[in-house]
Amino acid sequence: MKVVNAAVAYFALAFGAGFVLGMIRVPFLVPRFGERVAELGEMPFMFVIIIFSARFIATRFALPRAVSVRLATGFLALGFLLTAELLLGVALQGLSLGQYIASRDPVSGSVYLGMLALFAVMPLIVARLQRPGPN
Repeated sequence: MKVVNAAVAYFALAFGAGFVLGMIRVPFLVPRFGERVAELGEMPFMFVIIIFSARFIATRFALPRAVSVRLATGFLALGFLLTAELLLGVALQGLSLGQYIASRDPVSGSVYLGMLALFAVMPLIVARLQRPGPN
């Protein structure tokens, strides 16, 4: 149950931050710089948020350093994140799933996929970077 709770918290932190950044990006940055530049400009902020969120949930939920626990947390959170993003993207834009995926910019979309992979493995990465502990 600890893994599920940590995954929900990790998802909520990242999704909430992405939602707030999107509220800035879409009305203010996209019209001025275009979709690609605006999305790419958001990525470093999301990267930092992902690192701090992974560290927070690992500490808050006292996640063991075991690879299986950390990856389960990250990939479960990724499942929640993808589900929420696809549901909102499809619902808000009135597109089919295929249309939504095809509408992504190829450059910023590729970077986004890389960020999703980092999001999934970040709980493990922060465990490897932290000082050895009892678990």
